[in-house]
Amino acid sequence: MKEILQKLTQFRRLNKAEARQVLTNLAGGEYNQGQMAAFITSYLMRSVTIEELDGFREAMLDLCVKVDLSAWNPIDLCGTGGDGKNTFNISTLASFVVAGAGYPVAKHGNNGVSSVCGSSNILAHFGYRFTNNSEALKKQLESANICFLHAPLFHPAMKNVAPVRKELGIKTFFNMLGPIVNPASPSSQLIGVFSLKLARLYGYLHQNFDRRYAIVHSLDGYDEISLTSDIKIINNQGERIISPEELGFRKIDPAAISGGDTIEEAADIFETVLNGEGTDAQNNVVIANAGVAIHTYDAQISIEEGISMAGESLASGNARKSFKKLIELSVEEIPV
Repeated sequence: MKEILQKLTQFRRLNKAEARQVLTNLAGGEYNQGQMAAFITSYLMRSVTIEELDGFREAMLDLCVKVDLSAWNPIDLCGTGGDGKNTFNISTLASFVVAGAGYPVAKHGNNGVSSVCGSSNILAHFGYRFTNNSEALKKQLESANICFLHAPLFHPAMKNVAPVRKELGIKTFFNMLGPIVNPASPSSQLIGVFSLKLARLYGYLHQNFDRRYAIVHSLDGYDEISLTSDIKIINNQGERIISPEELGFRKIDPAAISGGDTIEEAADIFETVLNGEGTDAQNNVVIANAGVAIHTYDAQISIEEGISMAGESLASGNARKSFKKLIELSVEEIPV
């Protein structure tokens, strides 16, 4: 690690093979906490390169517990986190809306690190039982049209890193990795990122992947379609900037999509929206993300049609049904 740290402090780059190896070693417990913290924080002082990110990604996928869900051809809706905006759980709610609209979802998520409440926190609050048992996940997809992949169960090698990340409490390159290391390797993804620079990085990286994708970033800093500003979208067709009005919505005030200060407050908002009792701003931001996800899954469906289908999923209660069914299935006696 000494040589790697010297290289990084001299603002030199790692090649893909070096990045892959150092993350493998890090996961294998070959470095102490001080060395891990130094390595992680070095990337707070300069940007990760495409080669480095791809090397880290490959190492994570090499080490993960894989699950084959290809029979369902699911989509993932996942944000990097780390935008510091503390919104409610928009992508998680949008995942249930997409599932309720009839599209299979394999949602990858984790506990919040730089925010109050991550997707894993919210599901655990409602009694969801995390599992990496493939038969359980397949049953959830079959019956609820959605399953949830709690990252620590699929990336056990990262247990050495978790305490360091928790102590740092700020976004790191691991936030960047989350959306691209889904162990189910979904064939389509809606990915929210916290910066334009990362959006471009992901765009270059995804050109080498055989999947449908939409990388979204709201220009005022959100890692999702926040409807608080114009949105950058990079997908298989290219890239463009689109306004909330072009999606059929009014621009909203950032305070309208706050996630609260505790997991309990975040859960209250989550349940309120899922029950069809959310504010217009809360409903619209969820529907916008779900609608773009549906369009990403099936390019024959326009964004406008996707948004209409998402609105119907939420209003009809189908999104809520998917959620309730997922929770119900997760507490059955299926081994973890």
